[in-house]
Amino acid sequence: MQLLLAAVVVLPLVGALAALLPAPPGLKGKNPDQAVLRHGVTVTGAVLAAAIALAVGFDHDHPARMQATTDISWIPALDIRIHLGVDGISLPLVVLTALLTFLCALYSYFHMPTGPSPKAFVALLLTLEAGTLATFAVLDLMLFFLAFEMVLIPMYFLIARWGGRGKQAAAWKFILYTLLGSVVMLLGLLLIGVKSGTFDMVALATDNGPKAQLSHTVQVLAVLAIGIGLAVKSPLWPLHSWLPDAHTAAPTVGSVLLAGVLLKMGTYGFVRIALPITPEGMHTFAPYLAALAAVGIIYGSLACLALVRKGAKGDLKRLIAYSSVGHMGFVLLGIASMTPTGVNGALFANIAHGLITGLLFFLVGALKDRYGSTDLDTLAGSTGAALYGRAPRFGGLLAFAAVASLGIPGLAGFWGEMLAMFGAFRPAPGLSRPAFLTFMVLAGLGTLLTAAYLLLVVRRVCMGGTPHLAPTAPLGTADPVGEDPSGQPAPAPVIPDIARYEYAAWAPLAVLTVLAGLWPAALLGLTDPAVQQLLGGGK
Repeated sequence: MQLLLAAVVVLPLVGALAALLPAPPGLKGKNPDQAVLRHGVTVTGAVLAAAIALAVGFDHDHPARMQATTDISWIPALDIRIHLGVDGISLPLVVLTALLTFLCALYSYFHMPTGPSPKAFVALLLTLEAGTLATFAVLDLMLFFLAFEMVLIPMYFLIARWGGRGKQAAAWKFILYTLLGSVVMLLGLLLIGVKSGTFDMVALATDNGPKAQLSHTVQVLAVLAIGIGLAVKSPLWPLHSWLPDAHTAAPTVGSVLLAGVLLKMGTYGFVRIALPITPEGMHTFAPYLAALAAVGIIYGSLACLALVRKGAKGDLKRLIAYSSVGHMGFVLLGIASMTPTGVNGALFANIAHGLITGLLFFLVGALKDRYGSTDLDTLAGSTGAALYGRAPRFGGLLAFAAVASLGIPGLAGFWGEMLAMFGAFRPAPGLSRPAFLTFMVLAGLGTLLTAAYLLLVVRRVCMGGTPHLAPTAPLGTADPVGEDPSGQPAPAPVIPDIARYEYAAWAPLAVLTVLAGLWPAALLGLTDPAVQQLLGGGK
């Protein structure tokens, strides 16, 4: 188990270095580009296999205990250690990261985004995976910070080099926001380490450990500093403004990984660091965190409703990005309740959002490849895009992902949001129940607004009159219907239905969305004992 977890963290980094080397003669295939893309699929596949083996070998009877641990002294003078381990909180995120990265590598093998050399693309993708996996596996505050920062550079270049319109500005906005937040977070982490005498996250999480040396003032200052850095990555309103631009400009796989796993790093930090290590400081800021989360839920939904209006020239990719602000608001609301119910809901919503929004960004990227645009007015044309009639499987899967995202019972999106609101209904002792009831009502209103804009997306993109199809017409026209020079409606281009490689990349996300919705105990059985112990001070 120790070797498996070490392999999960280190193998992507080794694969990234190998991707930059020339391929052996017997493995080049048709051309070097194909060889390096195949290398990316192989390495991410091996990491996914190791993560699944880790999950199978995990002691499910004791999910609160750190397992597969490695603890090696690295910088003795500062007591910084290479400390790795997983429990019921981090294991699902490790498997989700390995799965999404593998699906992105598989999708890119058949549909490489336009940009520079595939070598650099694969190396950056694997570096990004290594940093994300390390964030969820390390148990030392300084290692957590290093892993947290490690993902910024590869994501910056993925956006800046392989992105679309406005990619340079979006990449700079992403890196500046996250770096500035991280600088403040580092100050908070150093404050904890200096005042407690250790950076070990397991030792700090116990009530009778070094945490006892942290005064109320120190905890408040630490949560304020660390919370700013985590809130930027989460993203928490009003520190979210980098997200829509980054998603809109990023290539498809960049958007999938940004929404599917990078946003989870911020919320995971709140659960792993703020809640157990600085509970008094977290208690002080919990009402403010919950209030901003509730505002983010409403704000994200209203922004999506504004984008989906006819004639608004709203971008579908940008709309899904704003929806993430709302969905992550539920995660932060659950964390702010400081109850086992709310935190379990937050962790469940994290996984559900990764599955569903990852699928949505895959679909929107494929829709852009077929139409040449993600502008909703362009997609709908004069009669509606009518995907049900033109590409029924594609239209059906898009409708499924939208329904899952709005939180319908029986699918993964329902349980996390419901439990987060239950947590707000009865918050931890000492927190204002009337205030949290107000936040819960706002979150409930947000679910109605979410249903409104997602159903409007389905109506505009999937429904409508099916225009006359022109088999020889090129894809990517500015208007799917349009008019010919005589003023008559021009034949619409054929929209290809789901290809085999798209089935392979998207089907696992759809299947897991259904399984998590029908069998939530599989995930909650892992997280609940670990959450109970975390909130109980290690008891």
